[in-house]
Amino acid sequence: MAAGGDSGGPDCYRSPLASRYASPEMCFVFSDRYKFRTWRQLWLWLAEAEQTLGLPITDEQIQEMKSNLDNIDFKMASEEERQLRHDVMAHVHTFGHCCPKAAGIIHLGATSCYVGDNTDLIILRNAFDLLLPKVRGWKNFSTRSRVPVIGDGLQL
Repeated sequence: MAAGGDSGGPDCYRSPLASRYASPEMCFVFSDRYKFRTWRQLWLWLAEAEQTLGLPITDEQIQEMKSNLDNIDFKMASEEERQLRHDVMAHVHTFGHCCPKAAGIIHLGATSCYVGDNTDLIILRNAFDLLLPKVRGWKNFSTRSRVPVIGDGLQL
């Protein structure tokens, strides 16, 4: 895993602030790889739920999706997005390319918000899972407020 904020490609969130203050684990949670892998996981869960509800989705299609969750061609996705001008559809096409049997069911019945909003929530939850154990022991909470506030020096 690349250090926070460096140009570690799709495995690292890139930002000057991340390079100074974020852990490599936190940078990975906000990375493109994590985001788009989460989109694929959401599409898999959607297909499994739709299959359970009786839609004509085969076990073979589900298995093909499972086998390619981490097989993300970032160059192809970038080219697709340049052509389509739509990030979600670019990744639908890219995932479909490595899952040709499942291509027709990826994102079936969903909106872009399905993957975008749910991924944001998953990322934030996982970021808090990394952060909270580190701040629980901090003693420099403000005593001037009924709401705990973390301060830095005289900024309270």
